[in-house]
Amino acid sequence: MTEHSGSHGAGDRGPGAELALRLARAAALSLIAGTIGGAAVLAGEAFVARNRPYAQPELGLALRATVGRPGAPPLRLVLLGDSSALGVGVGRLGDTIGGQLAHLLAEGPAGRQVHLSSVGVSGSRSTDLATQVARALLGPRPDVAVILIGANDATALRRPAEAGAYLGAAVRRLREAHVEVVVGTCPDLGAVHAIAPPLRQVVGWAGRRVARAQTVAVLDAGGSVVDLGTETGPVFRADAGTFCHDGFHPSADGYRIWAHALIPAVAAAANVASRH
Repeated sequence: MTEHSGSHGAGDRGPGAELALRLARAAALSLIAGTIGGAAVLAGEAFVARNRPYAQPELGLALRATVGRPGAPPLRLVLLGDSSALGVGVGRLGDTIGGQLAHLLAEGPAGRQVHLSSVGVSGSRSTDLATQVARALLGPRPDVAVILIGANDATALRRPAEAGAYLGAAVRRLREAHVEVVVGTCPDLGAVHAIAPPLRQVVGWAGRRVARAQTVAVLDAGGSVVDLGTETGPVFRADAGTFCHDGFHPSADGYRIWAHALIPAVAAAANVASRH
């Protein structure tokens, strides 16, 4: 009688191998289902976020103003960027980021008379800055430019390196025109209430990547940087009152927090500009 070996051929599988194979297949199917389900959730949240009502620019809000006592040392301050540069979310000039910066400069130790203007456009991305720089340089040259950009690059999931490159080019053009530049980087988008989790976390992650690329590009181009996400994000996360009614744009309190984060760099830039 022929003896049979106790070993299995290469094509045979024991009970342990079969169980492992079934578990692997189940895990793969769960992963695929989870990925598809997660993508569907994100897509649904993106649709809701895109189609919800947001605050619009106040058409009657003056974008040019003079703040400070007559005869004080003059300072031309221009804002560039997205809706933040226009103060979308508030209805008074004094509550906008520009108005609050102008007030702080006028009331500060140097006692400036600030000639404030904005060339920002709601919805702008970094690719739109070239046109804004051209507008900012028309007429009398600004002394200091404050750029607030990046949120729309992040929410559109644009490449951070590309956003940084366009911003760096804008800063370089302004510096070549002898304008001091301060950039407030992409804010903490993980704090916004208009976007639900888990999309909020995804957008927050994208915003941090954009902010890092912005920092490198601005410093290379000779500008100053204020990391708004790091410096003000915890306050926005803790206090819903820092957002206006749409849960996305800052309220007057939110802009005030940004202004206080920006003012040391803006005041320093103003001091350098006064020596030109």
